[in-house]
Amino acid sequence: MDSLFGRKPISIGALKDFSRLDQPTRQHLKKVYVCLSLSMLIAAVGSGVHLFTDVLKGGFLSAIASIGLLIALGLTPYDGKNQNKRMGILMGFAFCTGLGLGPLMDNVIQIDASIIPTAFFATTLIFVCFTLSALWAEERTFLYLGGTLMSCLSMLCFLSLANLFLGARFFFQIQLYGGLVLFLGFVLYDTQLIVHKHKQGDKDFLWHSIDLFLDFIEIFRRIMIILAQKEDSKKKRN
Repeated sequence: MDSLFGRKPISIGALKDFSRLDQPTRQHLKKVYVCLSLSMLIAAVGSGVHLFTDVLKGGFLSAIASIGLLIALGLTPYDGKNQNKRMGILMGFAFCTGLGLGPLMDNVIQIDASIIPTAFFATTLIFVCFTLSALWAEERTFLYLGGTLMSCLSMLCFLSLANLFLGARFFFQIQLYGGLVLFLGFVLYDTQLIVHKHKQGDKDFLWHSIDLFLDFIEIFRRIMIILAQKEDSKKKRN
């Protein structure tokens, strides 16, 4: 029986099937999510290096290194023969990104160390749910979110720049919660964009995985801060 909205009900078997995706697209997505998983693992290693060793510390230099490696990957064209080199650049970018999360994790640990795994599992659950929603959608309607999402991102960047001088907590909260909603929207958009690009002949799964990796990191960062704020407020009240 069709649902009230005229769509087929989602069952476990249906979620495993994704019959609307052809076999080449499924194989491409498999490669994208393998790269995403490896990137997350290497980012975790980078964060661990900051937290538990004195070898490297996250900060300005790690941010510059991340940007440099991202540019290097973008300037290294996909030709099917240089995948080892491009994979190395991607893993370096993921490591520096994880390293850059280290200072924030230091602050969160001072409040409650359990916030980090809680935020990670919450981010993973949300990310998976939104990914399945994007892949299950019968029509690629989320692609139309692109213009709105980019406009909102520009507004948040402007607000962030302005708040460097204003230092207003209200604006920071807008950036925090608005950014969380924004990057949830990007998960929907980027997932469907990857499928669309592949059908148009773009098979660069390494670069496609970066979009999802950045979405995951930004959601994780914001959930950590939100949980840390709530725990800190609770401690102050007690």
